[in-house]
Amino acid sequence: MFFIFGFRTKVDRFGVVTRVCRNCGNQAAQVITRRATKFTLFFIPLIPVRTRYTQQCTVCGAEYGIARAEAQRLPVG
Repeated sequence: MFFIFGFRTKVDRFGVVTRVCRNCGNQAAQVITRRATKFTLFFIPLIPVRTRYTQQCTVCGAEYGIARAEAQRLPVG
């Protein structure tokens, strides 16, 4: 008997906010994304391993991590 297991990462667009970028300093749209990694068994996602939130500037393309509390607090639209 053998088991097929691994990890799968799903990227969801959480929202878009207008903020000042930390990298370029421009007031621009920032795309908030959520990356959820889950342990899979026979290609079925079972156990969440890690969830990360990131913010990416639409002007310069800089991407950096943000805390979950900050991502949920932002007024997305």
